Amino acid sequence: MADNTITVVGNLTRDPEIRYTAGGQANAKLAVAVSRRWNNKQTNEWEERTSFFNVVVWGEMADHCSESLQKGNRVIVTGRLEQRSWETEQGEKRSVVEIVADEVAPSLRWATAEVKRTERREGGNFGGNSGGNAGGKSGGGNSGGRESSNEPAPAYDGFGDEEPF
Repeated sequence: MADNTITVVGNLTRDPEIRYTAGGQANAKLAVAVSRRWNNKQTNEWEERTSFFNVVVWGEMADHCSESLQKGNRVIVTGRLEQRSWETEQGEKRSVVEIVADEVAPSLRWATAEVKRTERREGGNFGGNSGGNAGGKSGGGNSGGRESSNEPAPAYDGFGDEEPF
């Protein structure tokens, strides 16, 4: 089985955008810029390249991101890559590769953060369906699995023909 886990560390390029599906499921979109800087040995000058990643966050974690993060914050995102396709109103086929987040956290490299624990919601989605608790409740904290719920994993239903960002 192939592992599809990715971790990126970068800065938010805009405030999180939160929406809710018709069923009430929270969904937040983040945009993360990851810059790499190096000294070119031939020219002895610094060079920089920036990559941009779209991140999708589901459930209670989406609410937390919306309440806690803002443009410019340095974040650490761990998740999986997923490709999504749709057709525009003009009949053009489009696709995008996004990171579906299992964990999102502020980076403490150049900042401090205050952690406020929230009450857990029973039967809710706590960050996707990978990782896990093997079908039962996990002991302390969440390891990315679904808490004792028989609900299917979140899908992009409710966002229909919507283009990313």
